[in-house]
Amino acid sequence: MSVNAPRSIDEYLKQLRSALAREDTALIQDALYDAEEYLRAEVAAHPDRSEADVLELIASTYGAPQEVAAAYRDTEAKVKAALKTPLPPAITQRRGIRRFFGVFMDVRAYTSLFYMLLTLATGIVYFTFVVTGVALSAGFAVLVIGIPFFLAFIGIARVIALGEGRLLEATTGERMPRRPVHPGPPASWLTRIANMLKDVRTWTTLLYLLVMLPLGILYFTITVTGLALGLRLALAPLFLLGGQFGWFPPEFSGGVINVDGSYGSPESIIGALFCAAVGVVILALLLHAVRWLARSHARLAKALLVEPGV
Repeated sequence: MSVNAPRSIDEYLKQLRSALAREDTALIQDALYDAEEYLRAEVAAHPDRSEADVLELIASTYGAPQEVAAAYRDTEAKVKAALKTPLPPAITQRRGIRRFFGVFMDVRAYTSLFYMLLTLATGIVYFTFVVTGVALSAGFAVLVIGIPFFLAFIGIARVIALGEGRLLEATTGERMPRRPVHPGPPASWLTRIANMLKDVRTWTTLLYLLVMLPLGILYFTITVTGLALGLRLALAPLFLLGGQFGWFPPEFSGGVINVDGSYGSPESIIGALFCAAVGVVILALLLHAVRWLARSHARLAKALLVEPGV
């Protein structure tokens, strides 16, 4: 066993954390969870041996902290390469106007658009869950079921936050945790609830679930307004053509197309084409906006949901 070999689980995790210091915080949380889960299981499986002896045995199987860190870095690079959805070269090489409209070919723009539309529903669910859970936890505090209820409430909140992170990673590409924070060694209920109360991430997780409602309302309003306005204008030529064939009544266009009250006039055609051009620009701006909003939101989520200090 080398001089710097860890003699305890906490020391092993500290060395692993140090070896991954420059990596993504979500990756560090995943690595620490996997390592602690494995180490504690191995120590529990060898009650007749000391923790230092078990760690010495693990060094030859699971690997030393530096070796585990290197394996996680290699795996992360391969996963990123496999999941990356780059734009076609013809788009990435464009500049100016061509690059501006190239957003229509960006898959992340549409997944971000989907997430923006979904946030209103998830925000309502998260907000209701937190308000109800906090209220019931306070009400049950004087009863025997108060402690297990609070532990269950916080546990479910962390599971929801983990699922929210996976959704964000799928829609925005921002690396989020795929493992929760390990609860640590077995402890009594009172010790566990004290640790939860002292854990900053308990409160930042609840804060994130609460602010999802106002943010969801904002995101949903921006997205729906942009879609309604952009599509209404972009489809102006279709409305004009439909009016000529009698598919739509004259008042259907709301005065946007019918400059002189006639569907077939040159003014109406020019007006419809102008409206379509403006609508396409609005839709492109919307896709750029929701893509930026989704990425910014993912960074906010990482700041509030990922274990602080990793």
